[in-house]
Amino acid sequence: MEFILLTKTSVPVIGQIANLLGIIMDALFRFTSQFGIVNIGLSIILFTVLINLFLWPLTVQQQKSSKLMSVMQPELMEIQKKYKNRTDQASMMRMQAETKAVYSKYGTSMSGSCVMLLIQMPILFALYQVIYKIPAYVPSVYSVFQRAADPIMQQSGYVSVLNEIGPKISPSLSDPSTLNQVIDFLYKFTPAQWTDLASRFSSISSVITSAADEIYRMNYFLGINLATPPFQGFMPNAAWLLPILSALVQWYSAKLMSNVSQSTKSSDSDNMMAQQMKTMNTMMPLMSLFFCFTLPSGLGVYWVASGLCRMIQQLIINRQLSKMDIDEIVRKNIEKANKKAIRDGANPNQLKTRTDKILKEVKTQEHEENREEQKLKERAIRTANQVADSTAYYSRKAKPGSLAAKANMVAMYDERREERKGNRGKKNQAVVTEEAAAAETAGNETHPADAADAVTDGAVTDHQENGNG
Repeated sequence: MEFILLTKTSVPVIGQIANLLGIIMDALFRFTSQFGIVNIGLSIILFTVLINLFLWPLTVQQQKSSKLMSVMQPELMEIQKKYKNRTDQASMMRMQAETKAVYSKYGTSMSGSCVMLLIQMPILFALYQVIYKIPAYVPSVYSVFQRAADPIMQQSGYVSVLNEIGPKISPSLSDPSTLNQVIDFLYKFTPAQWTDLASRFSSISSVITSAADEIYRMNYFLGINLATPPFQGFMPNAAWLLPILSALVQWYSAKLMSNVSQSTKSSDSDNMMAQQMKTMNTMMPLMSLFFCFTLPSGLGVYWVASGLCRMIQQLIINRQLSKMDIDEIVRKNIEKANKKAIRDGANPNQLKTRTDKILKEVKTQEHEENREEQKLKERAIRTANQVADSTAYYSRKAKPGSLAAKANMVAMYDERREERKGNRGKKNQAVVTEEAAAAETAGNETHPADAADAVTDGAVTDHQENGNG
């Protein structure tokens, strides 16, 4: 793997932040030099503490978001369960609307925690650039190496000599080489290699020895060369403590951080976010162990110092969060969201009304879908029952699926059809009989007017007979 240490990054934003952090690092290096301490390791530790103090407000805000997310998680998981395996557009839109309503309820947004990470990521990337490329970003360190590199480059055959002294250093030098390339090469030298270099160029041995002594005091921290990786073979050395300490510190910091989200655990075993967090808490220490073994020890010092700072920060933040009222956090978040809405020209009440309207529409759609689904289920049950009854009727007295059952089915079908025809004939005959009976009854009945005349005639006859008598 080849690294060009003195090539500054040209990535937008990260490059500018790295230059600013390099100025801070150089100021700390000069500050410690005034007290006779010329050491890159100490400067890295002070630099790490200062940067973590600078990022403190963002860290606290991120931890508040994590705690609030742990409270919201059960509701969000219920929504995910509700729409599990439903990939149609209507369901996805309703899921998004309900999720947004939960975030609005707690006065936060779906991108709230991501914003904090987006702010911190460029700073962290710039930090790695400065720590890994110290000679490029710290002028005070660059000048020390330059005092040795300038006279070395004036010696004939210096490229082959340097490559011969440092055969394992990559990238190797080519002829001609630039000042920055030579400094990159010398930055990885050990004290033994500096001694060998002074013996090769006896004419400038005093200059090389003086620069080597200053570089030793500057580049060695607790006996560890900060420019070389801890892994120099399978023989253990003092530098191996850095990767081990870094992994342990990372693990404990992650454990402290996870306590924030576990303060209100969800009983759901399918909590994907919790599983991902658990996986990350396992992978990060392992990654730290690997990178600290293979990258320059200066990065290991930074990771150990940074991990210790995060541990102390997390202990303080956890203590603060344990005393915080979630309702108070929600209230402040809602106030902040309302102020932002007003600043953007929106009415908070209208936003809430719009959210409530969306939820009402979601519930109405769900009710309609459930009712339609119930109708389909009832229809399917009726159809299944009819098929079962018909199959049972036609398959009786024979083994289902046999030729006899099929022949029986045809015969019974004809029998049933004839039976239906007979029923219809009997029904028609009954109707005719009823009509005939009704007609006969009507013929036997006397009209009221005729009955009255008959009574009158009878009365007259009786009167005449009585008169004659």
